[in-house]
Amino acid sequence: MQVSFVIPLYNCLALTQAMVASLQAAMPSGLAHEIILVDDGSTDGTRAWLSGLTASPGPFRVIHNERNLGYAGANNRGAATARGEFLGLLNNDLVLSPGWLEPILGVHQRLGNRVGLVGNVQRNARTGAIDHAGIFINHRGKPEHDTSLPFGLRLRSRDSWRQADAVTGACTLVRREFFLRLGGFDEGFANGGEDVDFCLRARAAGCVSAVALRSLVRHHVSSSPGRKKRDEQNSRRLTLRWREELARLGARSSWSRHYLESEWTGSHDATDYPLGLQALLYSLGLRRDPPAAAYAGMQAAIADELARWDRILGP
Repeated sequence: MQVSFVIPLYNCLALTQAMVASLQAAMPSGLAHEIILVDDGSTDGTRAWLSGLTASPGPFRVIHNERNLGYAGANNRGAATARGEFLGLLNNDLVLSPGWLEPILGVHQRLGNRVGLVGNVQRNARTGAIDHAGIFINHRGKPEHDTSLPFGLRLRSRDSWRQADAVTGACTLVRREFFLRLGGFDEGFANGGEDVDFCLRARAAGCVSAVALRSLVRHHVSSSPGRKKRDEQNSRRLTLRWREELARLGARSSWSRHYLESEWTGSHDATDYPLGLQALLYSLGLRRDPPAAAYAGMQAAIADELARWDRILGP
């Protein structure tokens, strides 16, 4: 087994240097690997540093993009040249510690061909707060980071995991053949939404997204220049492509909880009680399916968002 670590770079040289050092220090003993650094038009000395990095034999391979391709394009180019069975897709602003990789590999081995991307638990490097333990679709039909961990985590085995609607591409492992078979990341997204879109395509192909609960890294969240510049356009692109699936996932993952928190608790209308009871039972795991109103509510919320995007972005 070989892992090809693919790391897109765009400026932030100091973070890149620290990340690469932490990756090498945390590498499991005996793991066959290569580190593919894809420079996406850096102007801060990154290219000079890379030339020195490859001057002597080692695991590093460097790709220089002729122009800025963005996150999706840089990852795709690195994946196309990779030799490993697995792709380790990593942001250049991570801080890795020994033991982060083995649980992710363990989840892949446990789930086999049933899994698409396996992500992990990420803490904000500045605050220490959990920033990511999976992604769910919220009551507005938008991807949102799950910042909770299951009760009793200390009692779980090293390859413990949970399913998520999606996982972030900032730190994830995927079989190279599967990534390429699905066409990699959609380069129509501009530094946001590519990972969720891929997870939904993996879901359509019959595979789940998983979070390795025993893998923990730190992340300097959204440190790349211009990271949030096209969030609205990316969100609309994702919604137009996956509207029905986002409505279904949101109905299952978050609509009932939001209804209970924001509407039912303040209602004195007896006609709302049956719906509230259904939402409560579903939220407690005592009902298999969400209320029928959940899907309709999600569709209405998504329609509102699409109308808002038409107003601010144009049709």
